Amino acid sequence: MFGKAPAAGARLVLLVLIALALVIADVKTSALHGLREAGAAIASPFYWFSRQPGDLVGGIRTYFSSREHLLLENELLHSDARVLRGELQQMVSLTAENVRLKELLSSTTVVEDSVLVAETISVSPSPLQHKITINKGEHDGVYIGQAVIDAYGLVGQVVEVHAKSASVIQVSDARHAIPVQVNRNGVRGIVEGTGRVDRLSLPNMVETTDIKAGDLLVSSGLGQRFPVGYPVGVVESVESDPGEAFLRIVVRPSAKLDRGRYVLLVFAGETARAGGAR
Repeated sequence: MFGKAPAAGARLVLLVLIALALVIADVKTSALHGLREAGAAIASPFYWFSRQPGDLVGGIRTYFSSREHLLLENELLHSDARVLRGELQQMVSLTAENVRLKELLSSTTVVEDSVLVAETISVSPSPLQHKITINKGEHDGVYIGQAVIDAYGLVGQVVEVHAKSASVIQVSDARHAIPVQVNRNGVRGIVEGTGRVDRLSLPNMVETTDIKAGDLLVSSGLGQRFPVGYPVGVVESVESDPGEAFLRIVVRPSAKLDRGRYVLLVFAGETARAGGAR
């Protein structure tokens, strides 16, 4: 047993000396250069194969990390785009509202009566009632029968007044009627609502009436309901049916009854405070 230990130690010393000799020979000469290159060439495939699992795992990790980063970046970009789109839509809406308000205010330069700007705060949900609610009421001097206009023509009249709000029936309501005259020649008639915001009717006009498509109809002031001269509508068509005593006249409202947020309350004096919806 004790004889084997020195032998093993001797072999170890011998191996160390051989290794040192090889190192010195490699440093001092190029004799082992070819051998080293051959060894490297032989070991290279084994080295490459040994790296593949690690490279594969690293590649997969990099792929999923990059994909997650791209997905997050994509979501952030979409979020930013939605915010910008919302801000753009809001800006477009505010710009359009400012244009309409300027049109409304510019119309006051041709209105001789005193006016008060009011905002529409609700619209009747019933298709049978064309009514809006405005944010001005008794505290602002609003009264029943008061004419309401926009930048283009007559909207309707006040039918109900509260402390800080009022209800307005529009000229398109089937219960509403207003005395008018043809602006071109003064021919008088009564325009009635049809229940459609884009159409009014001028009934009871005989075939010999001097009226034609394109004629402007304005409030006549008769009946002391509305002040004189406000645009009510434009004649869209005039038809005569055989056997019928009266013409069928379709009128397009001048006011934008289904759009716009602001209206003008007209203060035309005490004579305009009588009347109401029929």
